[in-house]
Amino acid sequence: MLDTPIESLPRTSVATIKRLKSLGINTYRHLIAYYPARYDDLSRIVPIATVQPGENITVQGVVESFKNTPTRRGMRIQQAILMDGLEALELTWYNQQYLSTIMKPGVRICASGPIERFKGKLCMKPTEYEVMYSPSTPLLHTGRIVPVYPQIYGLSSRTIREKIWYILNLTTPDDIPPLLPQEIVEKNGLLDRYESIKSIHFPSSMQLATRAKYALAFEEIFIKMLTSHMVKKKWQQETVTSPFDLSGTIEEKLKQFRNTLPFTLTAGQSQSVDEILSDLRKQNPMNRFLQGDVGSGKTVVSAVAAYATYLNKKQTLYMAPTEILAIQHHATLSRLMSNTNLQIALQTGAQKTFKKKAPSTQDYDIIVGTHALLTSSMQYDRVGLVIIDEQHRFGVRQRAILKQKGINPHLLTMTATPIPRTVSLTLYSELDMSIIAEMPKGRLPIKTHVVPQEKRAKCYEWIRKEIHEKGIQVYIICPLISESEVETMKSIKAAEAEYEHLKNVIFKKERVIMLHGKMKGAEKERIMQEYKEKRYDILVSTSVVEVGIDVPNATIMIIEGSERFGLSQLHQLRGRVGRGDKQSYCFLFTSTQEDMHKSRLHFFSSTNSGMKLAEYDLKLRGPGDIFGTAQSGYSDLKIAEITDYHLVKRVKDAMQQFVEKYDITAYPQLNQAVNTERIEEISRD
Repeated sequence: MLDTPIESLPRTSVATIKRLKSLGINTYRHLIAYYPARYDDLSRIVPIATVQPGENITVQGVVESFKNTPTRRGMRIQQAILMDGLEALELTWYNQQYLSTIMKPGVRICASGPIERFKGKLCMKPTEYEVMYSPSTPLLHTGRIVPVYPQIYGLSSRTIREKIWYILNLTTPDDIPPLLPQEIVEKNGLLDRYESIKSIHFPSSMQLATRAKYALAFEEIFIKMLTSHMVKKKWQQETVTSPFDLSGTIEEKLKQFRNTLPFTLTAGQSQSVDEILSDLRKQNPMNRFLQGDVGSGKTVVSAVAAYATYLNKKQTLYMAPTEILAIQHHATLSRLMSNTNLQIALQTGAQKTFKKKAPSTQDYDIIVGTHALLTSSMQYDRVGLVIIDEQHRFGVRQRAILKQKGINPHLLTMTATPIPRTVSLTLYSELDMSIIAEMPKGRLPIKTHVVPQEKRAKCYEWIRKEIHEKGIQVYIICPLISESEVETMKSIKAAEAEYEHLKNVIFKKERVIMLHGKMKGAEKERIMQEYKEKRYDILVSTSVVEVGIDVPNATIMIIEGSERFGLSQLHQLRGRVGRGDKQSYCFLFTSTQEDMHKSRLHFFSSTNSGMKLAEYDLKLRGPGDIFGTAQSGYSDLKIAEITDYHLVKRVKDAMQQFVEKYDITAYPQLNQAVNTERIEEISRD
């Protein structure tokens, strides 16, 4: 029954079906897995005679009269007099003219909302109401703990509530059988799965809603952890075409390469290199996740791995999420490999080493590019290592494509996004992890300041002085490309308008250029190259510079509308300066004076530790903000909260108990859930 297409919902318009599908809701099963964001407790039903100003309560009665009155300002006020047999109460709405077809005299209704005093008498402005066709009519929108769902335009919480109620009334325990062994359910105090689904949507008490959420969150993390465990187990059963030989002459050449690098590796870099080289010696393909803060030197670590691959006469594919980042990696690797015979190709939309439809890649040892490296026209037969930067943009699907090409390489994925340990445990337990905890020697901490509106002019004056006296360069980041017409966004600085203002008013004697993501790849590359060559003093940009651009002479960054960015994205942006040995600065300009934003930004200015910022954001706003808008692929949990350390620990223990004691094939619902998770993971990549 739950696999019934969503189109089968009775009395549901085509527009509503389309909006449900836009949320990924295609079946009844998907809809009942669309969980409430919160609840409104409207369960207190009181006689009208007892209502008091300031209360948020529910009343029941019969409509005695209804009128629709126009105002001088063009609005219309709807007023109904509700009588419960003893007292009357006026209900007031604004611009809800359709109510005249519902609030007919004699109709019995239930209404919930705040009580106010107006012109000496009490009235209610209902937030919810519903018609009671008979005394036994179940209350959905009032008189109970009411679920409130995440909404999109044209799809109200009320509509979602009614559709889920319809489905749950058709559902039996056979439609929602247990997922986990009874032993695990009892040991962890989980509510029955059927009861959990019913109670998460329509709980009889807040305590029951809490128990339902805990049980469903437990199952959600359990499925993710078990899926990761099975992926890792399968990965460990696979074998590479031929293991790497890193002994004798090759070992000596690797040592020489590390010694000829233009700097000494940090302890974290050295440990990460050793862990990677140890993996490359094994029969099983490496599946390692390299995590390091902005500027910690992950590229250097990956370069050692690529050189080891070259010494074994195999190729490295080096994939980046954007053209700009791919070009940056190509330049960095070319510089690091300048004393070797290793050949490096670059394949992006703007720059293509291979211009033929079916190119030969055999003459190159490292091929750098975006995901376009995996198109059908690109053929490989000796790839030994795949390096994927900013891992959340790539993943399972890319691995599958490589396997279809007959390649089973070692895999190294990297990210600069700081990920708290609990998040890593939940989302990346299939990976072996290496962490670069410290920054390269000689790097000075970036000095960060929140700049109030009244000090903006002085900040500009100081920057002009730095440009002319020290010859440094400046980034100015804006959250939008063009000015917004949306009222709440009008105060947000836009790159195009700010560029004109800065060029013609603030920095008339300085050289100013603009960059944004809608420009063509060749134009972006030209602008960045000219900026790196110091032809411009100031680069006005959107967050397209968030990753990959390395200009050591750029020592000042201004972030306009800084409250619009997550702390992790601010940290990524700040990491574009401080790339050399000069003192660097980051100035946070805001378009709001709200206390929450000010405290968040002041915390950001107090630390240069990405991990501390990630932990702070996790506690303050949840996982979505840690990973930013463009990086939301990191967390797709529907109901579980990664911040719940206790829950994650209990789930991990339960998962270990399951794999040691049970066979997943004996639990078809769980087996199907794990398989579905893998399919959805591929579709998300």
